Amino acid sequence: MPCPKNKFLEASIHTFKGVFAAKKSKPDILHIHAAGPSLFTPLARILGMKVVITSHGPEHERKKWAGFPSYVLRIAEYLSCTWANRIISISELNAERLRRKYKREVAVIPNGVVMPEGQNRDSPQKAGTVPVLQHYALEKGEYVLAVGRFVPEKGFHDLIEAFHATQGQSPKSGDSPFRWKLVIAGKADHEDKYSRELKELAGKSKDIILTGFITGKPLQELYSHAGLFVLPSYYEGLPIALLEAMSYGLSCIVSDIPANREVGLAQERYFKPGDISVLSEKIREFVAKPMTEEQKSRQIDLLKQKYNWDNIAEETLKVYQKLK
Repeated sequence: MPCPKNKFLEASIHTFKGVFAAKKSKPDILHIHAAGPSLFTPLARILGMKVVITSHGPEHERKKWAGFPSYVLRIAEYLSCTWANRIISISELNAERLRRKYKREVAVIPNGVVMPEGQNRDSPQKAGTVPVLQHYALEKGEYVLAVGRFVPEKGFHDLIEAFHATQGQSPKSGDSPFRWKLVIAGKADHEDKYSRELKELAGKSKDIILTGFITGKPLQELYSHAGLFVLPSYYEGLPIALLEAMSYGLSCIVSDIPANREVGLAQERYFKPGDISVLSEKIREFVAKPMTEEQKSRQIDLLKQKYNWDNIAEETLKVYQKLK
């Protein structure tokens, strides 16, 4: 359905049209994801549809929605949690918040992760060679990877500053100077002041690579051959990029925020969001301390148990069946 490519209007107009399109198909259930689109939950109920919503977290807290948009998202959460027939949350922490605030039953069903093809518990899958590594002059196992949209809450500006501080220093006393590269895969949904400043900051070093939006086999190869994955976010609902990185057996360090805590990494792999000095130290530390095969296997087993799409589908079906 056509809609304006506007940061503030695209999702709302698309969802508004979508609700009427859904009504024409006479669905058993309309399932709406995220706070913004959930603003139209009352409309769907008035049109006679049963509605399930999935909350991805307190989205009004995202830095990009400061001011009036944050207020609208608060209203959207209130309306959706008041009018929806059933509520799902992708995290336990967010579910508990919604239960306390709205006195509603909230099912906890995380999003899942698609395990790399051919993955088994003994050996993380490595994607076959495609041109992306050669294109960016990357050496296998010698680059730091981050993946996500160019928005302030992702903290990529902190990562770039920390990487600048790391360059030229030794990963470990007595080792050769730090010569890894930093690869950030992603872009802004809508180009703005922040995304332009981020590109300018990255441009100060030839060892920082911004790939733009990337998916499929090129992204698989970046995950497969990275030496370290970093997620420096100030806010996450459920960190899908982190789960994807873990599915490839990647060593990960992440910001110490509630959503990242729920994933359950070792304590030493967390750092205070915005602490550039500590992040720089963590990069050097874990570059010099690669994961063992046993650690990789345990990490992959955790994902298979907790973020398995078949189990998630079964749990979602149980929520739907309560509406019969």
